[in-house]
Amino acid sequence: MINEPEMNKITAVLKALSDPNRLRIFSELMSGDSCNNELMDKLDLRANLLSHHLKVLSEAGLITSRRDRIDGRWIYYPVDREAAAQWHQWFNNFFDPNRIQKRVVCGPEGQLNFIPEGQIEVVSTSELFVETN
Repeated sequence: MINEPEMNKITAVLKALSDPNRLRIFSELMSGDSCNNELMDKLDLRANLLSHHLKVLSEAGLITSRRDRIDGRWIYYPVDREAAAQWHQWFNNFFDPNRIQKRVVCGPEGQLNFIPEGQIEVVSTSELFVETN
């Protein structure tokens, strides 16, 4: 079971990556650090839209930013490697097919497991409806 703080964190990341532009930006940043101008050119995004998406990715903890040491007007955006490693592990665990368990279903089919064999009468769905005039 996922606790509420963890659920909020997971939801923030999934929401951040659910937007096609943010997914494109994040995918590009997985290739290495980039700056605004390069991202705008590669992804054909306006500066204000790019800035908004970078802020959402940053607030979700997926990317960080740093200023150029020579010219502080330049800002570089790297993927947070630790966060990427944590989410890689989380998604691998979450989508692990071995987690899927067989269980008794909750509807009528599930009740068949509690009826002794030989006493089961299967009824077609057409027999379940009665016409009234």
